[in-house]
Amino acid sequence: MGENKVLCIVCAWRATCQKQFSMKAGQKCAEFVRDVSIKETSEKEEEEKKME
Repeated sequence: MGENKVLCIVCAWRATCQKQFSMKAGQKCAEFVRDVSIKETSEKEEEEKKME
């Protein structure tokens, strides 16, 4: 999961967004903004969690 995904589910939604869930697979929304409250985990951290 080391790649940054550009999806509605990780977007900082705006009340005025007219494109929520209207993008097709592979399309990138020009208005996408990463939600800073979602912490990205590194692959190393994910592996350590699996080992516990």
